[in-house]
Amino acid sequence: MERLHAVVRGDVQGVGFRYFVQREARQLGLHGWVRNNDDGTVELVAEGPREALEELKRLAQEGPRSARVDRVDAQWSNATGKLQAFDLAW
Repeated sequence: MERLHAVVRGDVQGVGFRYFVQREARQLGLHGWVRNNDDGTVELVAEGPREALEELKRLAQEGPRSARVDRVDAQWSNATGKLQAFDLAW
């Protein structure tokens, strides 16, 4: 089990990006959260199998149709096992 911490940059707020990530992460069976940051980015933390996390990162790089993703900055680490079902964070 691994942990992905990613910050998504571009036109990613107000376009359903968090809900997109939440839906995809849940379908992949991941635990974690996603939130909007004050600087216009979207941040997510997810834990699960590496293959599922790689898929979530790939999906985040595409985003929903209404989004424009310029860059996804990702950091990898070992899972803590403390995250619950994937949800929106405020």
